[in-house]
Amino acid sequence: MTHRTEAREAPQEADGAAASRHERFGSLPERIRPQDMVESRPATTPDPARDTYNPDEWLVRYCL
Repeated sequence: MTHRTEAREAPQEADGAAASRHERFGSLPERIRPQDMVESRPATTPDPARDTYNPDEWLVRYCL
């Protein structure tokens, strides 16, 4: 039984392919900081009237 092998590239073709690979993949992309990836903002504007303590509402919610 004989094994079939693929024809090898000529050294000049291999150098050209290696050069084009290095040109395309030779360096990593510029680093992006995590702070630049995420935008944080409040979902709603703070409402001070909503966050005030109301004793009657507290009694209705937790005691009845």
